[in-house]
Amino acid sequence: MFARNQKVVYPGHGVAEISNIIEKKVAGTTVSFFELKFLSKDMTILVPTENTESVGLRSLSSNDKIDDIFKILKEPAKPISYDLNASNWNKRNKEYRRQIRSGSLCEISQIYRDLQYIAFKKELSFGEKNLLNETETLLAQEISLVQKVDEQKAIQQLRSQFKPTGQAIVSAL
Repeated sequence: MFARNQKVVYPGHGVAEISNIIEKKVAGTTVSFFELKFLSKDMTILVPTENTESVGLRSLSSNDKIDDIFKILKEPAKPISYDLNASNWNKRNKEYRRQIRSGSLCEISQIYRDLQYIAFKKELSFGEKNLLNETETLLAQEISLVQKVDEQKAIQQLRSQFKPTGQAIVSAL
């Protein structure tokens, strides 16, 4: 169970703080909600306390889990489609979005790694750049809180995993 003032991760949106636990009448029944205030955006949502698992709300990762992210980033990229042309972007984007909604830190780091690989192969489209920025932000938020470092430092840690020549992300494609 979660507590007031605890930082949690809401899939696809990032880190939020449980600012309050409130009760509201819904269809004649009293329901408890976590009020989540997101750290990086001006957004507040209510999540029924009974639905936290189904929406994928989770606690911040451990340091070991953060270490796993950096191991994943060093693995060879495995883009969803070997053909990186624009016509396959919709297919890749749909799968990437599904993975982000899962809330899995490992899956988000795989997307980030794969998009970094694609960026070495071709110029990223507008949608790909946005997705790369989104995954970088989601990862950096959690890394910065878990490791107690500035978010910019977390971004630098992420980007440092990729050499400018692309050598760190050579794939067996």
